[in-house]
Amino acid sequence: MPRSLGISSLRILGAIRDGVAYGLDIVHETGMPSGTVYPTLGRLKKRGLVKAQWEDQRVADREGRPRRRYYSLSSDGAEALARGSERVAELAAELSAGSAG
Repeated sequence: MPRSLGISSLRILGAIRDGVAYGLDIVHETGMPSGTVYPTLGRLKKRGLVKAQWEDQRVADREGRPRRRYYSLSSDGAEALARGSERVAELAAELSAGSAG
């Protein structure tokens, strides 16, 4: 059974769920530090949950900035996000039920 994803991984997958994003966009969207986002993206890529592609150098040169690496969810990443989201919702419900008594 594959290891379940933590909250940071789920937040990152959720941030790129609706399209392709580059690292700094993900940092801004999640509010997480780059020292968390970039290593997590590397692990998610290694596990096959995200795909990464460098943009063309000419585009970056034209805009006067470094090249960006764009990330998108793989089909496995979308499934992992759905399972993880369900798990978090179940845990939240259990915690709420436990505090009501």
